[in-house]
Amino acid sequence: MSEHHRPNLSQIEQQAVGWVQKLASGSATEDDIAGAKRWRMQDPRHLKAYENAERIWQRMAVVGRAKYGSDANFMGALQDYGQQRAVMTRRAMIGAGVVSIGAGTIYGMIKPPLGLWPSYSELRADFRTGTGEQRTIAFAGDVEIALNTQTSLAVRPATTTEDRVELITGEASFATPSRSSRALAVFSAGGKIVSEAGRFELRCLGAGDHVVVTCLDGRLKVESGADVAELQTGQKISYGGRRLGAIDAIDPSAVSEWRRGVVVFRNTPLSDAVEEMNRYRAGRIILRNAAQGQRLLSGRFRIDQMEQALAQIEHTFKLNVARYPAGIVVLS
Repeated sequence: MSEHHRPNLSQIEQQAVGWVQKLASGSATEDDIAGAKRWRMQDPRHLKAYENAERIWQRMAVVGRAKYGSDANFMGALQDYGQQRAVMTRRAMIGAGVVSIGAGTIYGMIKPPLGLWPSYSELRADFRTGTGEQRTIAFAGDVEIALNTQTSLAVRPATTTEDRVELITGEASFATPSRSSRALAVFSAGGKIVSEAGRFELRCLGAGDHVVVTCLDGRLKVESGADVAELQTGQKISYGGRRLGAIDAIDPSAVSEWRRGVVVFRNTPLSDAVEEMNRYRAGRIILRNAAQGQRLLSGRFRIDQMEQALAQIEHTFKLNVARYPAGIVVLS
């Protein structure tokens, strides 16, 4: 790396970049892999620098080229990172002991590119499921909460009348027995759902500013901004931007499909179907053709067999499919 093109990185950060590039080159030996591991474990600063470099590489290498084209520039991203980081380290940060990092890295923590790693808000969750993982937890003694894939849930301090949790992102089902004095309050994307007894589901995906609430049994109170609504069994409502939508009846056959290990597409735009599939399989499917994204897909698939759904998309829509390491698939 010439002095002219050297990004404004510390010596440790430059070493981290070197290790990442070596391991990602495809020609790394077993000794290289072992050496990189030893280097990372030598010092917490080494590990942090390596993780930062690896994030940028993931953004700009295989995934970056698939998303942004073959001219994606890893070195440009590194130079940007180093320059931004140098500016940040010269500024006083509010709060003692806060370490300055590059603006690009901060953005990557808040909103990771293509969702390839958890965001900062997801990492602060008390319970979190990975890609394709589902789990059920007991909360406050008698509340059952089922978490779908890529779901993050945080426990909030209880009050004298409510047990409280926050759905940060993902999809969850809540079952609350009849209680004489305490309710369950679930917060998500600025809204609040209160249940005294019954079953309901929440779905908060994408940018995390749109929530769908489905009442399966019992009654719910839903609040968003100044709007308040009550749901009965068999109804759903959505909210976003601190406004509630209209109350709709649910399709009983479509409720809780994910709890049965199934994902169903019913005349679903291909772009939406691809995003849903990405929640259940390792890697990332990238649809480059916006026009194809408007075409409609119907089908029923097991959540542990997303490759079958991918094969049907390839066959039905006659798409070109390019496969890359780490489960990256580009449809065009």
